Amino acid sequence: MTDPDDLPERKMRFLFHLRSRGVTDPRVLAAMERIDRGVFVRGHFEDRAYEDTPLPIPCGQTISQPSVVGLMTQALEVGDRDKVLEVGTGSGYQAAILALLCRRVYTVDRHRRLVVEAEEIFRQLDLSNITTRVADGSYGLPEQAPFDRIIVTAAAEDPPGPLLAQLKIGGIMVVPVGQSDAVQTLIRVRRTETGFDYDELRQVRFVPLVEGLGQT
Repeated sequence: MTDPDDLPERKMRFLFHLRSRGVTDPRVLAAMERIDRGVFVRGHFEDRAYEDTPLPIPCGQTISQPSVVGLMTQALEVGDRDKVLEVGTGSGYQAAILALLCRRVYTVDRHRRLVVEAEEIFRQLDLSNITTRVADGSYGLPEQAPFDRIIVTAAAEDPPGPLLAQLKIGGIMVVPVGQSDAVQTLIRVRRTETGFDYDELRQVRFVPLVEGLGQT
């Protein structure tokens, strides 16, 4: 178990490491300081909550590496009036950070268990601007579209067409793209009046974006 007396120092090192990895946006850093990753890491791996590493969570999924969460959030350029769609609720960690930065987060996951467990944490943290759905995230959330920002926390072979269609003109989507058994590339997509502009940000490794609902 983690020594409670060691937690402040571990959290301070956690934030220092985020800055050293390129997370420099003051709003993103403040949100990641407020949202305790330890709340989202349970069981055998809770002692590693403040390490900069992905960790297993139920349903064969992972909680992403904190520096990657920070860099993806930073790349999204979230404004406080934005409506954001997250595809892949997972542990709920990314959605909780986004909730401090925007007007409303809609987060979807194909695994009911993950959504239920994340909802409980959101209630504990009094994050009332997060709407959860059990759904096939590859199709987005058309009934709530369009979105100012879309973040995808699973890798697709290409940016999914339904998600691109649900992005507002002027909006941004951040998505890992590539084969599931190889290193992927994190892409930032900006929708313009005439189409889409793509920027390659860095190499990453995510679980694959899978169609359909999970068994749990």
